[in-house]
Order: sequence, then structure tokens, then C-alpha cells
Amino acid sequence: MKNIVLIGMPGVGKSTIGVILAKELGYQFVDADLLIQKQEKRLLKEIISEEGIEGFIAIENQVNASIEANRTVIATGGSVVYGREAMEHLGETVIYLKLSYKALRKRLGNLKNRGVVLRDGQTLKDLYEERVVLYEKYADITIDEENKNLEETLQSIVDSLEL
Repeated sequence: MKNIVLIGMPGVGKSTIGVILAKELGYQFVDADLLIQKQEKRLLKEIISEEGIEGFIAIENQVNASIEANRTVIATGGSVVYGREAMEHLGETVIYLKLSYKALRKRLGNLKNRGVVLRDGQTLKDLYEERVVLYEKYADITIDEENKNLEETLQSIVDSLEL
């Protein structure tokens, strides 16, 4: 297995779990949102504010489609699934970290400060319903995080991987 790609809504723990999973497997770790910020020399929320949502998605797609990695856990931004080129490039072992809308709403604070791609008038519920379909489309493995702590989620991932 070459790379493991984590997808899911903001707040499901892709970055946190990704770091721990990489240590557990002896893999490298890449946070795609940090790569975007490094390339653009701006925070995600600044890119969204200055380039607009479509501009941000284009940048995110380009950065993710250019990741060259081997034996790496890649934590993507929640909106990566809008970029077909990125998903085709990353699509090795894609794990969708799934959480119910209710549990997700409890975890998330101010979405704007997180650099979340939210269109004018779009609610978190709208965003959730729009993206779940895409996460399910691209996922090779779905891990339901409902009522699981970090260790239980991690163990579910490790158990689902054929290493």
C-alpha cells in the first residue's frame, strides 16, 4: 500500500488521526491544508476571502493533484472532493471519516475561522448533505466515528487496512 488519504467534513479529526496513524504505521504525514497555506503564503480563510470559493477550490485541486508521496498518510481539506483531478491523483486508499451531522455540529465552532468553503446562504447542514455524497463516492473505506474516541477510531482504521 502506498498512501492513505483521509477525507471527511471539517472537524472529524483528519489531521489529528492522520498524525497518529502515520506514527503507528511508520508512514510520513502530510496535511494538505498546510501545503496550500505554504504555497499561497496565506491562511485558508484569507485565500477564500481574496480568491472566492471557486478560486480556492482551484488552488486546492492543483495543490492536492501535485502531491508526490510514498507511504504517507495525507489529511485533506474537507472540500478536496470538489476537485476531480486531485481525487483521481490521490485515490489510492481513501478513507472517509464519517460523523453524523448532529455530532459534527457539536464539535465545530466558527466555520469562517477554520477556512471552510461555505457559499453565501449555505448552512452547515446544506454543506454536510452536499459533501456526504462525494465522500461516499470516493471512499474505499468508511470509518463511522459515531460514539468512538480517538483510540477506537484509530483501531477501526488499522483493522480495516490490509497491511
